[in-house]
Amino acid sequence: MVNNREFDLVLFGATGFVGKLTAQYLLGAAPADARIALAGRSLDKLTSVRTDLGPEAADWALIVADSTDQTTLDELAARTKVIVTTVGPYLRYGLPLVAACAEAGTHYADLTGEALFIREAIDRYHDRAVATGAKIVNSCGFDSVPSDLSVYQLYRRSVEDNTGELTDTTLIAAFKGGVSGGTIDSGRAMMEAIAADSSKGAVLSHPYSLSPDKSMDPDVGRQSDQAWQRASAIDPSLDGWVSTFVMAAHNTKIVRRSNGLLGWVYGKNFRYREVMSAGRSAFAPVVAAGIAGGVVAAVATGALLSRVSAGRKLLDRVLPEPGTGPSEQTRANGWFTMKTYTRTTSGARYVATFAGQGDPGYQATAVLLGESGLSLAFDTDQQPEAAGILTPAAAMGDALTARLRAAGMTIDVERG
Repeated sequence: MVNNREFDLVLFGATGFVGKLTAQYLLGAAPADARIALAGRSLDKLTSVRTDLGPEAADWALIVADSTDQTTLDELAARTKVIVTTVGPYLRYGLPLVAACAEAGTHYADLTGEALFIREAIDRYHDRAVATGAKIVNSCGFDSVPSDLSVYQLYRRSVEDNTGELTDTTLIAAFKGGVSGGTIDSGRAMMEAIAADSSKGAVLSHPYSLSPDKSMDPDVGRQSDQAWQRASAIDPSLDGWVSTFVMAAHNTKIVRRSNGLLGWVYGKNFRYREVMSAGRSAFAPVVAAGIAGGVVAAVATGALLSRVSAGRKLLDRVLPEPGTGPSEQTRANGWFTMKTYTRTTSGARYVATFAGQGDPGYQATAVLLGESGLSLAFDTDQQPEAAGILTPAAAMGDALTARLRAAGMTIDVERG
C-alpha cells in the first residue's frame, strides 16, 4: 500500500536550479515529521544540496537515480508515496519516471509545459495509472496552476451561486520575471520532435489535443491564442490593450483537459483563451502588435532552426542553458497577477484573481510545485478520487487552492 511507503515525498532533480529552490521551499513548508528524500544522478551533488539546506535537512535521505536507468526509477517509485520531478525536458527524460509511478501506484507532480509529452503519457500510461490509483499530475508550476485553478474556482463559485455554466472565459496575464532556460529547452525538445515527425504538430495546434474523450469535445467554433485587441472587448470595465501570451497555447489545453476530466462541468459552451496585458499607454497598441508578431516569429524561427544541425547549434549558443536562473534579488522582485473574466449562461459576470510574489518561473514555481507535492502526500482525503494522467484542478482542486492561499498566494473570485 502507498501509505506504508518509506517516504512521503521524494524530490527528483534536487540538484538543478529549480530543484534546489523547491528543496528550500519544502524545508520550511513540509510538516516537521514529513519523510522527505532528495534524488538525482550524483551522490556528491545531492550531499552538497542537503548540506546547503542546513541541519534541519540532515535527516533527509539521498537516493541515486537516473532518468535513463529504468531499474533505478522503478526502485525509487516503490519507496515513496509521491515523486516531485524537475528533470526535463520531459519529452526527452520524463516518460520512464511516469511509467515507474503508474506501475507502482505512486503519485507524481511535474513542471512540464510540453503538450507532446503529456499526450504520450496519456496514451501510454493513463489506463495503468487508473488501475493502480496513481495520480500523475502534469504542469504544477506557473504552467499551469494559476490558469487551471482560476477557472476551477470560477466554476465552483457559479455552482454556489446557481448562475449556470461558464461561457466565454479569458485570462489576462501580467507579470515581472524571465523565462527559464528549462522552459526554453522544453520548447526546443518539442520543435525537434515535430521536425522528426510532422504529424505531432497537430498536438500543439489543436485546442483539444489533450482531451480525455475526443467524442465529447464541445463544438464552440474556432478558438485562437493569438491576440491584438482592446481589453474592453474582454470586459467593459477594462482599459488598455492585450496581446498574445506565449504560455497560452499550453495552459489552455490543460484547462480544457480539466473540464473533460471533471465531466465537462464548466459547460458545453465553455470557450477559453489567455492573453497578456500590453498596458494602457499611447504606445500600447504598438506594443501589443509587436508582442503578437514577435511570438509568431519566434516560434516559426525556432521550428525552422530545429530542423537542421547548424540551426540547433546556433540555438545552443544564443539561448540560456537549462539549469540556470536569475539572482536571489531578481527572483524576489518578480511577481504575477492573473485575472480571469467569465460570463455564465444566466448572464452573471465573475472575475478570478490569482496573484503571487516572486519570479513566476522560479520562486513562485517552487511554491506551486512544492505545495502540489505536499497536497498529493498529505491531502488524499480532501481530494477527488480520480487517478490517471491528471491536471492540478482535476487531481487536487480545493485542497491545492487552500494550500496556496495559506502559502500567501491570492486566489479569490468576485461577482461583477
